[in-house]
Amino acid sequence: MTARNLGPTDLKRLHREWRRRTRGRLSLLLDGVMTPVNVGSITRLAAAYGVERMWLAGATVGVDHPGAQKSALGTDRFVDVVRTPTAAAAAAEAHDQGFQLVGIELAEGAVPLFEAGVGPDVCLALGHEDHGLSAPCLAACDLLAYLPLVGRVGSLNVATAAGIAMAEIRRQEWSRHPDARPDGPEDSA
Repeated sequence: MTARNLGPTDLKRLHREWRRRTRGRLSLLLDGVMTPVNVGSITRLAAAYGVERMWLAGATVGVDHPGAQKSALGTDRFVDVVRTPTAAAAAAEAHDQGFQLVGIELAEGAVPLFEAGVGPDVCLALGHEDHGLSAPCLAACDLLAYLPLVGRVGSLNVATAAGIAMAEIRRQEWSRHPDARPDGPEDSA
């Protein structure tokens, strides 16, 4: 078999098939994420992974910041972005909407994300790169999880961590529903 890159029509077909098979709801809570390029990158990742709502809490930079816009590349139009004054207020809204709040944090009691028992509707909380999630946000989380690292680096950029965490939440969802796996790209032509 000779491999070839997928063309635009093939890509649309593949992504549409994964969307059809995605049942769970995913949202994000950004708690004090102050670097515009990180907020923009997280926004683009959120649009790619089907995040329905993204709460910007506290000092989090807005998606309208020029630096965020540059890395988001217009994808903010695919995500409902809500500004809240505090992470606690955002967490309360997430809970009211039926989301399980999962803090991605190197904290006491956290479990590896791939071992975390998450429900179908998840809100991932991510914090400031240096300070992590605020104490009120940590207290509001239903579960704390971390991304295991094996190299000589102790932490990740928050946008990178967000992307890995979103992919893992979707992977867990798809593995709970084996019938949810579409045919691979080679079978969609």
